Amino acid sequence: MKFRYKHSFLIGFTILSLSACVTQKYTRPQVTSEGLYRDNNTTDTATMADIPWKSLFSDTTLQSLIQEGINQNLDLKQAIERIKISEATLQQSRAAFLPSLQGDLSVTDAKQSAAALNFPAGININLETQTYRAQLSTAWEADIWGKLSSAKRAAYATLIQSDAAKRAVQTQLIATIANSYYTLLALDKQLAITMETIKIRRKDVETVKALKEGAVVNGAAVVQSEANLYAAEVSLPDLKRSIKEAENALSVVLAKAPGTINRSTIDQQVPYANLQTGISAQLLQNRPDVIAAEYGFRSAFENTNVAKTYFYPALTLTASGGLSSLQLKNFFDNSIFYNLVGGITQPIFAKGQNKARLKTAQAQQQQAFYTFQQTLLTGGQEVSNALYAYQTAVEKEEARAKQIASLTKAVDFTKELLRYSSATNYTDVLTSEQSLLTAQLSGINDKLQKLQSVVNLYRALGGGWK
Repeated sequence: MKFRYKHSFLIGFTILSLSACVTQKYTRPQVTSEGLYRDNNTTDTATMADIPWKSLFSDTTLQSLIQEGINQNLDLKQAIERIKISEATLQQSRAAFLPSLQGDLSVTDAKQSAAALNFPAGININLETQTYRAQLSTAWEADIWGKLSSAKRAAYATLIQSDAAKRAVQTQLIATIANSYYTLLALDKQLAITMETIKIRRKDVETVKALKEGAVVNGAAVVQSEANLYAAEVSLPDLKRSIKEAENALSVVLAKAPGTINRSTIDQQVPYANLQTGISAQLLQNRPDVIAAEYGFRSAFENTNVAKTYFYPALTLTASGGLSSLQLKNFFDNSIFYNLVGGITQPIFAKGQNKARLKTAQAQQQQAFYTFQQTLLTGGQEVSNALYAYQTAVEKEEARAKQIASLTKAVDFTKELLRYSSATNYTDVLTSEQSLLTAQLSGINDKLQKLQSVVNLYRALGGGWK
């Protein structure tokens, strides 16, 4: 008995050793993950990617819209269905370790003539028999070289990849909703500024007409003031169209028909200020698309292992058994049959299929590696861009406030000079008014850039799915 156990152990150990020679164990490939954030050499691992999205956005209306998007967005629902497909594939790969089993129930009619049975000439009879048969058959393949194990690991990697892809869709969804929301608020503010400007310019037209009657200005100034009013009015339709289009686009993201979007104002928004990035190597565990890319590579790695096993013999066991009888009444009496077959199949010439399969798998693995590295580099680029966008928005904010204050005074001064002296003309008023409106609208864009750069940085770091 001990001798038999000893040999069984040696056989099992030998098989495992041979399997390890054919298939390889996965290790993360060497990719560039350090120093991906430009001009950012921090060693602090605290990152805003760990912050729940509800803590990042203080606007409760925006929070409601994001939650609605997570519940209803169609891209996210498609990603969930892809996870279900991957789960089914993994379940199938696990079942591959088990033997197959199928049942067969049949009735066979057989008819033979006298000639076929070599009866003497002149005898014209036909023999007819019926065979009743019920059987179970099974087949099982031993996973000697790790083919089934590698296929299961590949399916599991694909499942994790699908789940990470779903999380990537969610982080992008949150960023899209927030950025669209802030764009709407900015357009609302620009519309309000433009409408206020139109009210002021209408008063200016009346003032200039009064000055003309007092011989302070000529008719050209009146026409110029009217043209200045129309220049502001003509921008209203485009602003209103942009608002409608932004609402429609956000409605589609929320998986509903185009319509009005509830919102607050841009003046109520307070950008999140604690912009901690951590270190770039943290993208490997925080950013969902990087995680998905790595598991895509891992799946391709295991598929290469599977392709290698096709060059080695396969051990299969097949068995069948059941009942067979010529008489239905004797079906359960002495009609048992069975057979058991074990065999090893060694590929000798497969028309180049095995070589082609391996070359294809190796090329796909290399492609997956490049995708992994590219996704990581892209993540570093997006973090760097978002940081710089935030910094430039902050720098512009202070200078823009001073510019608007100065232009406001310039408008007031030129109007006073026009009203009470000949030290200026209406062209100076027009220039200062146009410059003020442009600066005010640009100031809103600066605020929008600041808000959106925080959102983009949060997404680029991998925030939004935890």
